[in-house]
Amino acid sequence: MSQERQRSSSCCAERVPGRSDDLRQVVREGYAGIALAEDESTGCCGASADDVAAALGYDTDDLAALPEGANLGLSCGNPTALASLVPGEVVLDLGSGAGLDVFLAARRVGPEGRAIGVDMTPEMLSKARRNADAFRDATGMDNVEFRLGEIEHLPVADASVDVVISNCVINLSPDKPQVWREIARVLKPGGRVAVSDLALLQTLPQAVAESIEALLGCVAGAVLVSETERMASDVGLVDIALESDASYMDAMADWRDPLYVRIAQDLPRTAEPSDYVTSLKITARKP
Repeated sequence: MSQERQRSSSCCAERVPGRSDDLRQVVREGYAGIALAEDESTGCCGASADDVAAALGYDTDDLAALPEGANLGLSCGNPTALASLVPGEVVLDLGSGAGLDVFLAARRVGPEGRAIGVDMTPEMLSKARRNADAFRDATGMDNVEFRLGEIEHLPVADASVDVVISNCVINLSPDKPQVWREIARVLKPGGRVAVSDLALLQTLPQAVAESIEALLGCVAGAVLVSETERMASDVGLVDIALESDASYMDAMADWRDPLYVRIAQDLPRTAEPSDYVTSLKITARKP
C-alpha cells in the first residue's frame, strides 16, 4: 500500500480515472513518490517495513541481508516462499519495486539462475538498480536484472521464464486479463506462477471502489477471488490453487492502518474491511 498517499490529507476526495492510461499515470506518480521518499523505514500500514514483512512470513535473516531500501513495506504476501525456487531457475517478478522479492529469489536460484524484475515507474527502477549494485558487491553474484515496462506488455521473450512471481501488484493493472495472458506467454512449458495479491470477497461499496487512495492502497483495483481464478484458467494455466489469508487485513486493523480506518468508514456499520478484502495466495502451472 502507498505510504505517500496515506500521508496526503486531500487524496480521499480524488476519484479513480476511467481511462486506462490515466489510471496508469496515477499509479506511476503514486509509486514514484514512494521511491523518492526520504523515510524508507515506514511501511504501508503505519508499521515498519520490516514488521510488515515479518507479519507476512519473511525470514528476519533474509530481510537483514537485503540491500538497504529494498524493502519498502509494500507487500501483502510472500511469493518467494510460495514459489519453492530451486537453483538454476529463471524468475520474473511483476511490479518489482525496489527489488525485495527479486533479491530473495536471486539468492535461491543462485549464480546459475537469474532473477528479473519489471516495473513501469522509472524512479522505482532507478532505486532497484542501485540496490542491485549493492547486492552484487555483497554476494558476488551477477544474476539480477531490472527492466522498465508495463506488466501488460512484458519486455520478456516467449517461453523464457521458469517462475513468475508478483507481490500486491496485479490489482493495480487496468487490464488484468492481459496481465495473465502475458504471464502465460513468458512461462516455459511446465513453468509456475506464485503470486500474492489482494482480492475481493464481495463487491466494494462505490465510495471505496472509486477512491484513488484505495486504488494505490491495492484495494479499489482488486477483483473477486472467483474472477482471479477465471482469468488464470482462461489463459490455459492448470493446477490453479487459491488460498485466502485473513491475517493481512487483521494485521492492518491491529496497526490502525490509516487507509483501513478510512475504508471502514465507507462500509455498512456492522461490516469490517476483512469482510470485503483478503490477501490471496495464487499458484498455478503452465502445461
